[in-house]
Amino acid sequence: MIPVIDARPLFESAGSARDRTDAAILSAATDSGFMILDRLPPPVPITRLLRLFDLPPKATQALWRQKFAPMNPNVYRGWFPLQDGHPTYKEGFDGGPDLAHGPARINAGDPLTEATPVPDLPGWQQDMADYYRAMEQVGAALLRSIARGLALPEETFTQAFDHGISTLRLLHYPVRPPQSYIGVNAREIVVEHQGRPVDLVGKAHIDSGFVTLLRQHGVSGLQALSRDGAWLDVEPRPDSLVINFGKLLERWTGGRIRATTHRVIGNRHVPRHSVPFFFEPAVDAVIAPIPGLGEGFQPFQYGDLVWDAMMKFVEFEGLDHLRRQPRIPA
Repeated sequence: MIPVIDARPLFESAGSARDRTDAAILSAATDSGFMILDRLPPPVPITRLLRLFDLPPKATQALWRQKFAPMNPNVYRGWFPLQDGHPTYKEGFDGGPDLAHGPARINAGDPLTEATPVPDLPGWQQDMADYYRAMEQVGAALLRSIARGLALPEETFTQAFDHGISTLRLLHYPVRPPQSYIGVNAREIVVEHQGRPVDLVGKAHIDSGFVTLLRQHGVSGLQALSRDGAWLDVEPRPDSLVINFGKLLERWTGGRIRATTHRVIGNRHVPRHSVPFFFEPAVDAVIAPIPGLGEGFQPFQYGDLVWDAMMKFVEFEGLDHLRRQPRIPA
């Protein structure tokens, strides 16, 4: 079972209710690596964000990343289209902190801090900004809760997230057409679920960063890998966020927090949408061992880690050379 935790005490003053919530979050983070934060209504209906997928192809192509549209300047932010012949079959859009905090957060010299291309869609950018800032607040509350749960000073993690490069992603998993299977081993795409074959539309992986805050849009498909090797369905719930922890937090806490493998299976008749928010530190934030937590490691800059990790995903493959070589210790 995926734990369901009432999120409201996270935003209250110190007291027994918040202590219980901290303990529940730490338990989920160290056991399943997945949880559902309940009673968190979205700051704006996500249907307003997902209007992006109603735009005509000409409008969305103007947002495509350089990998898919060589004339476009954006490398890391923007739209990635559907690609046939891969285990993962999805399209989506990645927005950065400039959506919420303006051009001061843009540094064109690094693709990780480039400008986010914005469509001509009335009210959409403001909706994205409102949602982005709200997710930053939830992420910051989780940072403090995890620190308290680990008996660390409450602000242990927060400095690294000053001027963070968090990504607000909009995802669409359409019904998979026959041509998308061409060139892919069927064993990479078709998996068994409840005794029947289903399509895999998001291959199994572990998120690279600190924590992911995911809002599902009514259609199931997300699964988390349990300790006993079973795939657990993470069903959509209204006014809730699915939380999973990434490799960075696992490493930073000496393995105390668990980064969990997850995947997305498709419905052969119903498309699926979701809105993940990847809560991330600043590009130049130095991640160093925390005294008393696990084994040491060589400090590194977060930007190097995330760039190296993202280049392994199909929508970024082949872009390694567009940023300086990662300096992550071997």
